[in-house]
Amino acid sequence: MSIREDQEAWEKTYLSPYAALSSESLGRDREEEPCDIRPVYQRDRDRILHSKSFRRMKHKTQVFLAPRGDHYRTRLTHTLEVSQIARTIARALRLNEDLTEAIALGHDLGHAPFGHAGEAVLNEICPEGFKHYIQSVRVVEVLEKDGRGLNLTKEVRDGMMNHSTSRMPMTLEGKVVRLSDKIAYINHDIDDAIRGKIITESELPEHYTDVLGKDSKTRLNTLIHDVIINSMGRPDIMMSANVEEAMLGIRSYMFRHVYTNPKAKNQETKAQNLLRQLYEHYMKYPDQMPVEYLRLMREGKYTKERVVCDYIAGMTDQYTIEIYEELYVPKAWKIY
Repeated sequence: MSIREDQEAWEKTYLSPYAALSSESLGRDREEEPCDIRPVYQRDRDRILHSKSFRRMKHKTQVFLAPRGDHYRTRLTHTLEVSQIARTIARALRLNEDLTEAIALGHDLGHAPFGHAGEAVLNEICPEGFKHYIQSVRVVEVLEKDGRGLNLTKEVRDGMMNHSTSRMPMTLEGKVVRLSDKIAYINHDIDDAIRGKIITESELPEHYTDVLGKDSKTRLNTLIHDVIINSMGRPDIMMSANVEEAMLGIRSYMFRHVYTNPKAKNQETKAQNLLRQLYEHYMKYPDQMPVEYLRLMREGKYTKERVVCDYIAGMTDQYTIEIYEELYVPKAWKIY
């Protein structure tokens, strides 16, 4: 018996009857020889971790565009916090931790530069639309590995596709990530907003902080414990009514006072105009894109609009600005 088979047998013995077992995965689009060491979801986790799109998240906006300071979250640190929260919940509920981690690490791979501001403008200008959760799956199915994709299991891709509020994954592991995403960004965005002097702790509504806690550590502790206690032994992932109401209430407060606050968002219009100009440029001069994107276009499966959107969405904040300056900002002449 291989190490992988040993681990699959352990899952059947130890994990919850509601967990997604590696040996019962719905599989991949392209069949592969099983690994002798790693079950399928662990293998998916490793593929995401080693992907180029995962590394690029370190230079993509979470809330604050190109913040001056080393301690503000980026899309990558957000992803790692989601993974930590989701793994804690999954382990306590005896769910499949490998599947949970793979979904968590991959859920935001498709985010555009400049966060939700970038997503909004790409959705506006691309005729086929743009949603980061759809793009995350497109990244792992099509764009990684020069068009071959990562060939991930259906369960991981389902969790990535359905992590947003309006959607629902088919596995409990996916549902854990969906909830952990909210828990993570609500708490770390409060922390970043306080650091950025957008709000103060005392300004958070007391009828929510009385339930959740008066600091980040306490709020995280409350939310994670509540999910575990209310989901234990059940075929669903849920929270108590009062804690969920407080979490959604403080989320609404953040939308009103932080996510749309001019101080936090005063560069968004510039960023969106920049992306519009880059989109128009590459629509006019598609041959200036890297060869892997040209190949996608020439294969005839995808429109020029979709591929141009793919290229821009994959850029980091810094690279987007550098490309824009190279194309549109004149450089001072000097003798070399």
